[in-house]
Amino acid sequence: METLKLAWKNLWRNRRRTLITLTAMGFSLFLLQTFHNLSFGVYAQMVDSGVRAGSGHIAVYRGDYVKSRDEKLSFAEAGLSEQVAGLSGVRQALPRVYLPGLAQSSRESRGILLLGVDPLAEATVNPFWKNLPAEQNIRALAGRDALVGERLLKELKISKGSKFVVTVQDRSGELASELLRVRGVLRTGLKDVDSGMVMVGRERAAAMAGIAGEIHELAIILERADDEARLLPAIRQLTADRPELHPTGWAAAMPNLSDAIRLDYASQKFIFVIILLIVTIGVINTLLMSVMERIREFGVILALGASPGRLRLMVLAEALILGTGSMVLGTLLGCASTWYLVSRGIDLRKLVPETLEFGGVVFDPVMRAAWDIPWMLQMGIYVIALCLLASVYPAIKAARIAPAEAMRHG
Repeated sequence: METLKLAWKNLWRNRRRTLITLTAMGFSLFLLQTFHNLSFGVYAQMVDSGVRAGSGHIAVYRGDYVKSRDEKLSFAEAGLSEQVAGLSGVRQALPRVYLPGLAQSSRESRGILLLGVDPLAEATVNPFWKNLPAEQNIRALAGRDALVGERLLKELKISKGSKFVVTVQDRSGELASELLRVRGVLRTGLKDVDSGMVMVGRERAAAMAGIAGEIHELAIILERADDEARLLPAIRQLTADRPELHPTGWAAAMPNLSDAIRLDYASQKFIFVIILLIVTIGVINTLLMSVMERIREFGVILALGASPGRLRLMVLAEALILGTGSMVLGTLLGCASTWYLVSRGIDLRKLVPETLEFGGVVFDPVMRAAWDIPWMLQMGIYVIALCLLASVYPAIKAARIAPAEAMRHG
């Protein structure tokens, strides 16, 4: 306790230097925690938006469909959707059929992806339905209603209510064509969707491909993303009697989004390392200057019988106080900023379009943070450890002072 009191007094001998170092370290920790929590929240938004419009938190495929996208790798739905939806923690199970095809109007033709869906189930979770009026939704699984991307409508030179033809290749290799009517218009903000997507009822798409009762993907939306680790084994157990089926996590099912997040976070880690390096240099400078200014004093202390270990302990105590103070200051500021970013967020709607695209996913331009308490505590402890590590050299320097030489130091 006496060592801590003495270390506290020593730190405040040069108030300006101590305050500058304390502020710099606290502010650095504040930046680390704030930007990490903001990224943590934005990544969560991206994943949530991506899995709802894409392959779900967990997806079930046949064989290597997730990589090959071979439309021949379909499988019988056979009530699997209802079984999966009955699991605790599952919000929705969405059976889908994917078929490459050609859309033709009386004026133009374009290559498209025909997506067969369950419109009522999709409307509850899929953000593509966010701006779609209820009266424009597909009315029946086997009907001829179609949702068409806004850009595709313009390219085909048709409008809502118009008829057009979609041609796909069925299971036998023959071309199958259907006359569809534009029921609604998709405005997602994703170029590939708005210019190349046609959605119809799942049964209509399956009938066109000659795979009645079969699907290519079962996209499973969870109540909480954290439940993936718990539910993935449960779904694998549910499909154990069908070895050709492979339940897959969202990171493997949506590699573009996963890789984009991983790359962005890696670049942030590099910035974090630079900030921590600057903090380390600041701590070493403060403590080393404090030691150099007190060489004569240390000589007197050693001459009176104090051990070199006592001096080392005192310098380490100064670093501990400096690190703890920085942790408290930085964490308080980080909590305040995170609270604001969670409740209010950063509104980019005046600077960017209504939707932002990243990694092939559209998400809300109001960027909100999320609390990552374990990481905040980890960074706070890391700052204290960094201060102690940075104080090792100054502590060794203080302990090696020769009393006779130190007392002659001017």
